[in-house]
Amino acid sequence: MEIWRSLSEVPGDQKAVVTIGNFDGMHNGHKKVVATCVDRGRRLGVDAVAVTFDPHPIQVHYPEANLQLISPLQDRLDAMAACGLDATLVAHYDASVYTLSPEEFVVEFLVERLGAVEVVVGEDFHFGQGNSGTVDTLRELGRLYQFDVVMVTDIESPEGRRWSSSWVRELLAASDVGGAARVLGRLHRIRGTVEHGYKRGRQLGFPTANLQSDIEGVIPGDGVYAGWLVRSVTGTQSAEFLPAAISVGTNPQFDGKVRTVEAHVLGRADLNLYGEKVAVMFVSLIREMQAFDSLDDLLAQMDEDLRRTAFVLGVGVSGRVDPDSVTAS
Repeated sequence: MEIWRSLSEVPGDQKAVVTIGNFDGMHNGHKKVVATCVDRGRRLGVDAVAVTFDPHPIQVHYPEANLQLISPLQDRLDAMAACGLDATLVAHYDASVYTLSPEEFVVEFLVERLGAVEVVVGEDFHFGQGNSGTVDTLRELGRLYQFDVVMVTDIESPEGRRWSSSWVRELLAASDVGGAARVLGRLHRIRGTVEHGYKRGRQLGFPTANLQSDIEGVIPGDGVYAGWLVRSVTGTQSAEFLPAAISVGTNPQFDGKVRTVEAHVLGRADLNLYGEKVAVMFVSLIREMQAFDSLDDLLAQMDEDLRRTAFVLGVGVSGRVDPDSVTAS
């Protein structure tokens, strides 16, 4: 999939079926819209192209909301590419975009640059200055500028709820990473750079990769999770998936104040991850975060956490590692 970072990078001589949206998280509802765009492009013999925005409009218009994207932009683009799109335009969302009237947006983006012969959108699609444009507006402009409009009706879960980014956020806040994965259609993951911590875990036989200051993606609610730590294989486009017990929270056992994500790779004492950009994928909640009456009680629970994590992930059970064998410095 080609990625264009500005209108000037778009060739401007193609014909395309185009879909437009923020696609935050690229959940099942988004996938239905994008898949329809791809299918229509193949049927018409033209490119299937998406337009998305960075930063998210809410981050621009309502910075006080402190909106954290469900997934980093690169993960969003990877998920869009997996749907079969030929290209995606990542439009920088600023005044040059949000001050355009609906007609100006259609002309500048869809007609003159992308050569839209058809536009695929969801039921709740709005566009143009003040979100004044609707699907009906788009249809009227389509008749004027000679492109068709396909509206994809909202798809619902078996419970009858519409798939949405808001639902994903609710589930993650409630530590229901399994539920979030069902709405997303894949495991939820975050990214960040491994930093030095207090090294308490190492001293107890549970060395961890600590993420804190530059985390991208919505962090689930506090708790201990089974999941995967994913690191890039140097010099390749491959990735290494390492089974991990993941702690999210402020470490109440030691009166911690800063919320961190700490991933202990099962049975490994030979990893030196400091400074690496890694991903953490969440599979299932093992237990809620809590403080224990004694260090022995904490260690007993952590041993159980490792057993349950291994069972959930389908890997061999590993116990604590020898603190003296930890190679990271």
